[in-house]
Amino acid sequence: MADSAHSDPAPTLEEVWRLFRETDLKFKETDLRFKETERWMKEQATEFDRRLEETNQQFKETNQQFKETDRRFKETDRRIGELGGRLGDFVEGLIKPSVARLFQERGIPIHKTYSDVSASKPDLGLATQIDLFVVNDVACALIEVKSKLSVDDVNAHLERMEKFKPLFPEYADKKAFGAVAAMVIPEDVARYAYRKGFFVITQRGDVAEMLNDPGFEPRAW
Repeated sequence: MADSAHSDPAPTLEEVWRLFRETDLKFKETDLRFKETERWMKEQATEFDRRLEETNQQFKETNQQFKETDRRFKETDRRIGELGGRLGDFVEGLIKPSVARLFQERGIPIHKTYSDVSASKPDLGLATQIDLFVVNDVACALIEVKSKLSVDDVNAHLERMEKFKPLFPEYADKKAFGAVAAMVIPEDVARYAYRKGFFVITQRGDVAEMLNDPGFEPRAW
């Protein structure tokens, strides 16, 4: 019995070569695309490296600028500190010659005036420094001198007044008064110092004066 199954004819040599050429062309196109992709990736990597280097350089420059700015701030702080110290000495020099007269006018004669009086008792955990210290037979006064007076300065002087007699027991039998003096004293700070019982002294031109009214009653420690 004859085989009736249908079979496809075998490809001709020409068809085989055509298939090979088409396949070879596709391989070449794919290879070209791979090379283009590889070139693009290298370009992107190079651009990334360039930008990263620029960023690193900018970071280094910015960091250097921060360091320079920090150095200048520290130098400015140091100069302000030095200026503040010299200005405080200047104000103290203006106030000191007038304190005897100012306290005499308030009925407190002054026998001795001292500058930069300090004391410490490590066993008590106490230490203080007094800009101007005036004394007579029955009373003394601690004067804190600033170029510009602040509420914090007043509070610090209150603490100083509390430490005074434990640090200076030789004055335990005397009334101790507090005073604050400055070239510039804001009105609200002056009122605060009044309420705390301090004499308030300022410099007006060539003359030092007390800002307290005549009826002011100072606090005695």
